Amino acid sequence: MATPERQLSPSSLPAAQREGTSREWKVFWSNPLAWIGTILLLLIILFSFVGPVFYHASAYTPNLNAALAPPSAKFPLGTDSLGRNNLIRLMIGGQLSLEVGFAAAFVSMVIGVLYGLISGFVGGFLDVFLMRVVDVLYSIPSLFFLLFIDSVFKPSAFLLVFVIAMVSWFGVARLVRGEVLSLKQRDYVEAAHAVGASNLRIMLRHLLPNVMGVVLVSTTLQVANAILTVAGLSFLGLGLPPPTPNWGQMLSDSMNYMFQNAWWLIYPPGFAILFVELCVNFIGVSLHQAFDPRLRR
Repeated sequence: MATPERQLSPSSLPAAQREGTSREWKVFWSNPLAWIGTILLLLIILFSFVGPVFYHASAYTPNLNAALAPPSAKFPLGTDSLGRNNLIRLMIGGQLSLEVGFAAAFVSMVIGVLYGLISGFVGGFLDVFLMRVVDVLYSIPSLFFLLFIDSVFKPSAFLLVFVIAMVSWFGVARLVRGEVLSLKQRDYVEAAHAVGASNLRIMLRHLLPNVMGVVLVSTTLQVANAILTVAGLSFLGLGLPPPTPNWGQMLSDSMNYMFQNAWWLIYPPGFAILFVELCVNFIGVSLHQAFDPRLRR
């Protein structure tokens, strides 16, 4: 004999959810921007992580005899002021930028989803209190917070991920909270309450899958913002200390040679940051069009 929960809960709901998700992903992959962004992003990832496996060169050993050498067969992207190979430094720098960007976006997504899910589902005084906390944190300039953390702690990749995530999760929390406030009034949530489903089960089984579309779009844009933040911090000298290469630091160092026609120091890191931003934004726009019913129509 079936349990009361199985009798009363709409059995077709999981299948309907899977069908809806499948339809949205089909819409996503039918968008040319999604293919362009995904393919270019994969190429950049392969360049950064697989490239050093086949291109053997040192990213740290200086060679003053070859300082500021223009592109050649030996140095395809030239050398910097210390004679270090610019191509391998671009590859290694991409690893740090992508790792910190994706990791910070993931951490901010997890924090924002949990915070918004609890705030929207519980409601009442707790919801008001949690949202006022978000408002207060929003009012603190993120650059001030980043400068404070940089002056107190020794810079590291872990610290960059933590700091960027701490100033990026507020928007995700607000989006999730707004979606949950709307979804928890739906009939299937009321049915789950009626059959005695626990609050944790309702949040994880019925609410969380239905807010993931919004979360995916927001997280994709968070990746772009995080990578740009890493580059900006490094450009301001707040990133990882030398000799660890990253695109922002390489772009910052190249500014000293802007009027010496050393274009191979300026354009490669600048275009690398631009291409990643474009790829991630193409994917984000495509996800937004696929998961937003108004745009999908």
